[in-house]
Amino acid sequence: MVLSEVNQPPAEGDAATSKKAAKKAAKAAEKQQKKAEHKVSAPEAGTLEIDISEGKYGNMKMIQSTGEHTDRVYTDVKDLGVHLDGKLVWIRARLQTSRAKGKQCFAVLRQNSSTVQLIISVNEELHISKQMVKFTGNIPKESVVDVRAAVAATASPVQACSLSAVELAAREVWLVSAARAQLPLLVEDAARPETDDPEGLKIRVNQDTRLDNRVLDLRTPANQAIFRIEAGVCRLFRDNLTRRGFVEIHTPKIISAASEGGANVFTVSYFKSSAYLAQSPQLYKQMAIAADFDKVFTVGAVFRAEDSNTHRHLTEFVGLDLEMSFKQHYHEVLDTIGQTLTDIFRGLQEEFENEIATVAQQYPVAPFKFLEPPLRLEFPQAIQMLKEAGVTVGEEDDLSTPDEKLLGRLVKAKYETDFFILDKYPLAVRPFYTMPDPNNPKASNSYDMFMRGEEILSGAQRIHDPDFLTERAKHHGIDISKIAAYIESFRLGCPPHAGGGIGMERVVMLFLGLDNIRKTSMFPRDPKRVTP
Repeated sequence: MVLSEVNQPPAEGDAATSKKAAKKAAKAAEKQQKKAEHKVSAPEAGTLEIDISEGKYGNMKMIQSTGEHTDRVYTDVKDLGVHLDGKLVWIRARLQTSRAKGKQCFAVLRQNSSTVQLIISVNEELHISKQMVKFTGNIPKESVVDVRAAVAATASPVQACSLSAVELAAREVWLVSAARAQLPLLVEDAARPETDDPEGLKIRVNQDTRLDNRVLDLRTPANQAIFRIEAGVCRLFRDNLTRRGFVEIHTPKIISAASEGGANVFTVSYFKSSAYLAQSPQLYKQMAIAADFDKVFTVGAVFRAEDSNTHRHLTEFVGLDLEMSFKQHYHEVLDTIGQTLTDIFRGLQEEFENEIATVAQQYPVAPFKFLEPPLRLEFPQAIQMLKEAGVTVGEEDDLSTPDEKLLGRLVKAKYETDFFILDKYPLAVRPFYTMPDPNNPKASNSYDMFMRGEEILSGAQRIHDPDFLTERAKHHGIDISKIAAYIESFRLGCPPHAGGGIGMERVVMLFLGLDNIRKTSMFPRDPKRVTP
């Protein structure tokens, strides 16, 4: 039975399958035969596949501080120029863009805010192969590369780069750190000028996308410049006050009572009880004055639990605070603060001219104007100016944001300054430790300072008499037991003093004429954002 089945001829379907399989096998064998023949008959082809650039490009081994390549001397992109024409240099930078075409690849290298064009072309004499050109063209945007290249003066300016008079001709290209192929935003898009030019590209990267991918966003030339200017504000603040005999102090950020009073304070768990994040270093600056430091300043984080989703509010910002004792009148302090700010403005204009210009390329705005000495107005004068413009403000009311902006425009039109001081605020709108005006019970010895119609500093003469301070604290509903150490410091004798607190991010925002404080906070915190 079995033999008869085995010896029967195959079915029609089985025969067809066998023929197809045989045909497929024959084709595969023919293909292999042709490959073998090609290798034998054309040995030159193997020679052509040799990469003449081998060892001059590729993925660099992870740098783990093993001591390799310590002989390399790197040149900063910003230092390239025609004086290096023909010289070979090593550059470490980001590959911002690349465009490969045939046997050439054009790329833009970026280091901080400086950019330069890189060209790599197939060249047998220089041992640059098409494989090396292709490798360079395939490097993902924003990757970090090491490039050895010859500096070459250009026949015509390279308009797309900040260094337009020179370009680089690649000799070696090494990938140090690769960025992922798909980026959440393109740096060149994030860097586009925000203008109303009808001919310009309308590509815009929205604010949330920028902040969600802040590391990429911070790479734009404007952001690189903004945060260098911000560093300059802090340095100028420190240097100026140090020259004036101030001492820098560092104050606690975890405190037992709300430093400004009110409900705008973050409560934190503190072991078996609660504490607060400091709304201001105010109380500790004053205690330092009582401890005979005479003139103090501090730079540090300030926390405000205000549910304000505006262009100028943050829940955490950097405070530039100062306090000093005076002999007879708090205007001694007021004048010092005003002069310190104008010194900072002048220092920024003199030392950061290039950075200011870089920011203006993306965010065009009129240059900041100020007077020396700064303009000083009293609160009743401001009310009168607003009244003449059709806005009524009560003598014991604070100025609203629209009032402040209108006042800024009125002051600019009348006095040609973007910076001014407003003195003698109503007592009712100031903190408990503010000294009342002895000549007007409704006014106080307090002041605000403004840039482009927005407040950047609030300050006052402080009450240095412990009994009067206790009375004012009770008036504001503050638990005296929680500020007992603060009040007690004035029972040991304390000179009259005054000071103020400056919002660093606001100073930078308004000096540059930017429209949102999140542009001047590296990693902003507001009611809706606690990351990244």
